[in-house]
Amino acid sequence: MQPFLALLALACAAGSTAEQHWCYEIQAKEPNSNCIAPAQWPGDCQKNHQSPINIDTSKAKVNPNLKPFTFTGYNQKKKWEVVNDKHSVKVLLGDGISIAGGDLPAQYQAEQLHLHWSKESDRGSEHSIDGKHFAMEMHIVHKKEPSSNEVQGAKDNIAVLAFMVKVGDQVNEGFQPLVEALSHISTPNTNTTMKESSLQNMLPQKEKLVHYFRYQGSLTTPDCSETVIWTVFQEPIKLNQNQFQEFSTKLYYDQERKLNMKDNVRPLQQLGDRQVFRSRAPGQLLSLPLPTLLIPTLTCLVASFLQ
Repeated sequence: MQPFLALLALACAAGSTAEQHWCYEIQAKEPNSNCIAPAQWPGDCQKNHQSPINIDTSKAKVNPNLKPFTFTGYNQKKKWEVVNDKHSVKVLLGDGISIAGGDLPAQYQAEQLHLHWSKESDRGSEHSIDGKHFAMEMHIVHKKEPSSNEVQGAKDNIAVLAFMVKVGDQVNEGFQPLVEALSHISTPNTNTTMKESSLQNMLPQKEKLVHYFRYQGSLTTPDCSETVIWTVFQEPIKLNQNQFQEFSTKLYYDQERKLNMKDNVRPLQQLGDRQVFRSRAPGQLLSLPLPTLLIPTLTCLVASFLQ
């Protein structure tokens, strides 16, 4: 009898563990919820070099090595698979898309992009800039191309490009294929194929992509592995209000369609002993406000005139 009871207890414990999964705060607050809220996420999530963070632009140091990226395959038009993975909408990017430059130690292959959002336009981004959150945040996740000397779990194995998204007046045609796909993946673990689209058409103009911030951090979902080189671009993507609202109205966390997918955002983490760096765009002389630059110049001109 005792061995049977022991096996029964083990089976119950295993069943309980299987039922529990990580979730966002909005899900954990639901009645009868059995998921793990962000404060208790497992893995590396309780370590000290976590993401997302608030980026204080006044404390970001200029790094002259943060030069423009080389985007390969970003202009290719493809019909990507898009998935509701229970936590976000994910676009599977496949092969042939990569980045280099930007002071990255190697070439990185794009794997997927996903988004974080809220129903409100000022709380949907994971990162904040000078304390300001945006409507959404898009992450393009790249993995370092394998090499003979690659170290498992190295701090630079993943490179994520993060784009803030704000609400504007005009329809963003580059985002429209993704927006139109949302109604076909309303419930978890469903997928569809987007209309032909390119990554380049979803992003700000290329000349704007020279302004960005850089820091070392983690994945923003469990296991929160601290293996990510983060690049957070200064120029936001702009979506029309209707396009923005489609994400929080068409997608659901559950099969029963009781809880709309929104607020899929990890709370801000402490920067700790890390340093945030910023790029210096070509032709950018000094990161000083215009009056600071003009006053000495005008003083010299007046002095020369009076001599």
